[in-house]
Amino acid sequence: MNAVGLIGWIAVWVGLLAVLVGFLSQGFIVLFIPLLAYSMYRVVLQLFYFPAALRMRRILRVYPWQIVREPSFGLGKHPEVEGKQHGWFEFPNPSRPGQRLALVFPHHLRTEWWNRRMAPRAKSELKAQIAIVWFAGDPRFIGLIAAPTSGREGPRRMHILRQQMKPEDSVHAVGWGATAEDIERGRLAGSPPPTLGSH
Repeated sequence: MNAVGLIGWIAVWVGLLAVLVGFLSQGFIVLFIPLLAYSMYRVVLQLFYFPAALRMRRILRVYPWQIVREPSFGLGKHPEVEGKQHGWFEFPNPSRPGQRLALVFPHHLRTEWWNRRMAPRAKSELKAQIAIVWFAGDPRFIGLIAAPTSGREGPRRMHILRQQMKPEDSVHAVGWGATAEDIERGRLAGSPPPTLGSH
């Protein structure tokens, strides 16, 4: 879809320019400048999405989708997370299902849909739209979240989540029960190797 969007906005920009140059007088330049500028902005935006789309594919090559019901989430700062965060979700630790680990939206780009549903004052019908989410990943490293949409079977509104919990004592990847194989899978999915402290 990123490729289709990129081609489409380039076509719009070229089409507008062709109409302006070939069929209209110079008096119409003022009307076309905002349209040309917006279509060029969308071309740049589509180019910006490609690295994220490639990272999503990388995650999905390592981890399958699973459905998570009633996940914990929040927009405020998670007490165990360090650095920038724009919302977080908690998922069960695969090695210790009773333990929940937070993954964060590391940046705010394209998170508006999620933020409206994660807000503390969001209406119940909005929160219900993320009562069940799709998740691919390992919360000790990295993950991909998506929301089901009405009338569609597959995940939509995909977004990468990163592990940014404070690496203190028992919360290192090894402390969370990650094996060498788990760490290698995380690396293949695009997560940097964790700092292995003494335990």
